[in-house]
Amino acid sequence: MSIILDGSPASEGIGSGRVFVLDWGVPVVPHETVAEADATSEIERFHEARKWAKDRLFETKEMTEARLGSVEARIFDPQILMLDDAEVVNGTVRYIRENRLNAQRAFEWRMLELQALWSRASHPMVLDRLNDLEDLMIRVLNRLLGANDPMDLEGLEESVIIVAPNLTPSLTVHLDAAPVLGIATDLGTRTAHWVILARSLEIPAVVGLGDVSKRAVEGQQAIVDGRIGRVILDPDEHDHERFQRRQRRIEAWEGEIAVIAKQESVTKDGQFVELRANLDLPVEAEQARLHGANGVGLFRTEFLVLGRNTMPGEEEQFEAYKATAKAFPEGAVYIRTFDLGGDKFPMFLHMPREENPFLGWRAIRVCLDEPELFRTQLRALLRATAYGDVRMMLPLVNDVDEIRQVRSLLREEESRLEADGIPFNAGYKLGVMIETPAAALEASELARHADFFSIGTNDLIQYTLAVDRTNTRLAKLYNPFHPAIVRQLHQVARVGRAAGIEVSVCGEMASNPLAAFLLLGLDITALSVAWPSLPEIKKVIRDVRMEDARAAARKALAAPTSADVTRCLVEGIGDSVDLKVFQGRWSLSLPE
Repeated sequence: MSIILDGSPASEGIGSGRVFVLDWGVPVVPHETVAEADATSEIERFHEARKWAKDRLFETKEMTEARLGSVEARIFDPQILMLDDAEVVNGTVRYIRENRLNAQRAFEWRMLELQALWSRASHPMVLDRLNDLEDLMIRVLNRLLGANDPMDLEGLEESVIIVAPNLTPSLTVHLDAAPVLGIATDLGTRTAHWVILARSLEIPAVVGLGDVSKRAVEGQQAIVDGRIGRVILDPDEHDHERFQRRQRRIEAWEGEIAVIAKQESVTKDGQFVELRANLDLPVEAEQARLHGANGVGLFRTEFLVLGRNTMPGEEEQFEAYKATAKAFPEGAVYIRTFDLGGDKFPMFLHMPREENPFLGWRAIRVCLDEPELFRTQLRALLRATAYGDVRMMLPLVNDVDEIRQVRSLLREEESRLEADGIPFNAGYKLGVMIETPAAALEASELARHADFFSIGTNDLIQYTLAVDRTNTRLAKLYNPFHPAIVRQLHQVARVGRAAGIEVSVCGEMASNPLAAFLLLGLDITALSVAWPSLPEIKKVIRDVRMEDARAAARKALAAPTSADVTRCLVEGIGDSVDLKVFQGRWSLSLPE
């Protein structure tokens, strides 16, 4: 009997083949001490292993650049930097000198400390850094223990489905030399570095399956559907038939993507819709462009700080912002300032534990309280405006004083740049995210001080409905079609039109085809979505009429319940869009 496991879609496509359980992990290090006289030689041995690992990483980076490109190759930079990090190096040396530990035990201790520190956060990007750290530990410890480099995959003589608790970037980059048809892991996120590499290698992958590495058996048949996040172990004939049909549908859809991506995002009755992409990392810009994005509606900058011991410098930030701006020479790039707090805090800020972190010190509050961090980012952003239409976006703004403080800081940094002869575009735009009921109610006043609004529906829904969006027990209550949400969206859109400023939506709501129809009906004609969803939302836009969307929105605004709102929208969209094909991840239908 087949076993169906549902996880998170990570890399699109379908793969079917024999299971190969990849058994890897950080080696066990026995506890050993050394004599005081041997401390110096152990420190030298540690530095040799560190240099060796660094050399291997540079080789891996060069190999990745040759196979996949320079953007993917930069994935290995954090590991290279980590090997020179004072926290890692000095901490290890201290344990050798003060605790008389041998090199491998001292290094392990220091890395375990960092793991424990990072593990306190639950944000995916922080957890992704843990994965990089594990990758590093494997290399260095195996060198110190005199073991073979575990990164070379052996024993793959036929096409296989890789099953593992997790993968690492170093392991993944070698998969293109092996006949790998799919990947299924217990852990992992869509933003993990190894997952980005899997997408570049066009290997279907599903992550977050929980215990697939324990349930899968070496040699058994498996199907990996990376589009909807499903894995089937021991599929029967019926399963194979269904997934073969899905494969054909996916191939047909992929053929459409190239066509749709080149078409304008215009409704049937001629309304142009700005369709932009949400990006977590600069490496996603090229994919977004190829999938038909007009620009970037939300560039999250937290990747620059999460999981780090030190604050990122101005040059590092500037290069990331400039690269993204240059990827869209004719489109706007909305870059959100650091949205730290809640479940995403860098170690260098030493954030005390909060009882209610999502109601605590986060987003614009952190930035204004940490001027050194914020000024560096603002200066890098100002410099990036010389390379494209870069717009700055402030998260979790509740009142105009926060905007005034930011503008004051910007004026000061502008003066410094002018004094230094560094170019920037003085006509840049500064806007705010509408993410709280307070901001929605205060929209008229905020509009006097902001150049644009971008509605962050993820937080707006969470704060309006008092539902923690990370709490799986409350998932059914987290409803974008709640009447209170619909009316707030209408209010903000109306205020924006009256003030003559753009109102866009960059939350997950814009990626939902039915919700996108609602947003159009509310006259929100700038949407920003996850880049894989771009062709799908563009197709929805091209298949509907604004007059139908407006009529449905009017009915939805008067609806008393979420169910009634949904019914109004489904009836309004009618036969224009086949909503059945948007099951699962709002994409193709689940297996029939």
